[in-house]
Amino acid sequence: MARLKPLSGAVSGWRRQGIRHALVVLAAPPAAGQDVPGLETLLATLQRRGDAPETLQHTPVVGVCDEGLLLSWIWVNPGLSRFEQQSALCKALKPLLDERPKTLALILTGEAAVRAAVAGQALYATWLNGAALPSRKSKVKAGLDTIFLQGVAPKEAHFAAARAIAEGNTLARSLTLVPPNELTPARYRQQIRVLARQEGWRLTEYPLSRLKTMGAGAFVAVAQGSAPADAAIVHLQYRGPRARKRVALVGKGICFDTGGHNLKPAKYMYGMHEDMNGSAVALGILSAVSRLRLPVVVDCWLALAQNHISPQAYKQNDVVKALNGTTIEIIHTDAEGRMVLADTLTLAARQQPDLMLDFATLTGSMHTALGSRFSGVFASTGPLAQLAVAVGDAVGERVVAFPFPVDFDPQLDSKVADVKQCTADGTADHILAARFLYRFTAQRPWIHMDLSASSNEGGLGAVGSDVTGFGVSWGVHFLDSWLENKL
Repeated sequence: MARLKPLSGAVSGWRRQGIRHALVVLAAPPAAGQDVPGLETLLATLQRRGDAPETLQHTPVVGVCDEGLLLSWIWVNPGLSRFEQQSALCKALKPLLDERPKTLALILTGEAAVRAAVAGQALYATWLNGAALPSRKSKVKAGLDTIFLQGVAPKEAHFAAARAIAEGNTLARSLTLVPPNELTPARYRQQIRVLARQEGWRLTEYPLSRLKTMGAGAFVAVAQGSAPADAAIVHLQYRGPRARKRVALVGKGICFDTGGHNLKPAKYMYGMHEDMNGSAVALGILSAVSRLRLPVVVDCWLALAQNHISPQAYKQNDVVKALNGTTIEIIHTDAEGRMVLADTLTLAARQQPDLMLDFATLTGSMHTALGSRFSGVFASTGPLAQLAVAVGDAVGERVVAFPFPVDFDPQLDSKVADVKQCTADGTADHILAARFLYRFTAQRPWIHMDLSASSNEGGLGAVGSDVTGFGVSWGVHFLDSWLENKL
């Protein structure tokens, strides 16, 4: 992440500090007489276009001023939603960052209170979009080195939350973007070991051999079709200062999903290396929570496997026994996510956490219901569902709470086992998947997020990359609000 430095002097002197690009965040629609860098150019451009000054709340203006300095102006209107404000900042940053600068100036204008209110958001968006993401292109895009800040003091401590969450989001996106031949379960586990040492997390791994002995038949059913046998459930733990509550984060980490014997068509198999995004989001939340030292114990459980086709792969009509003793009839091998999560949730629930959160790119039906600009959540209680939606609105990662009625359960009744894994027709599969998962939570307080917004072409909200890291900011703020509200 780029370091912060103070910006001093007039625009004409910025070149001496190596600055060629600047984002100017306005406190109000531009008007003559305001103390705004490049104001004459900005007003002239608006006049030439025939645009009203208020258009800057959604669409930035980009212009060249003073010896080739590229400026992008945007008005962050406090009357807009947090998502709209973040989207505007992301749009304004794009033309600047497209030129791959090493340094960027961030200028906040207006009254001190206004500058302070918007500073964290502006820095969050700049850190997110200025970070270098994994690429296998010959010419690798470097990230920002330095952000020169004007309008508020550039003290890291003031923006610790924005930086920690940006780092967590970038971790989630970076892991999700790694090609599947490079992020196998074995290599993923190696990276997690490195992270655990760096962050001081306690680490326990449950390899496939141990899971077979334990009786984790749901997880093993999915993993048994892949070679080598490198699948595992990984447990990480962070213990915050003065912690009185315990939270379990659970993430689906399918490093590649062929669909198994119910093989996906090529169109839908492409991109299935991103099916581990739920585990990456859980890791991103854990990273941010650790750096912010939230007063909570967090157990992070990652279900790492691949879903391949082979003579050993599980198949339709198999009956397997999950870790909690539930027998499951296999209906569709491409419903593997709920299988690996079933045993992982069981392990997490055995520690009797005060709250369980799971994250997964789980169902196509959620994507059909919401598209890729929202994610869906299910909650075991009404207050948890309400808090989930409120936090999403507050942080710009929008979620929709779906109904969670028990009368859907008969659709999962099986003639040969305790429960069906899913139904053959796929109707309301996002709801049925949640009802299936709930059987493995030991009825602990629980939220399931189906990450339909894990990827959105052109970015989403504050994030300009197609892979969004959706859920990291929501998760950190949700835990903070949950602790405060004592739900």
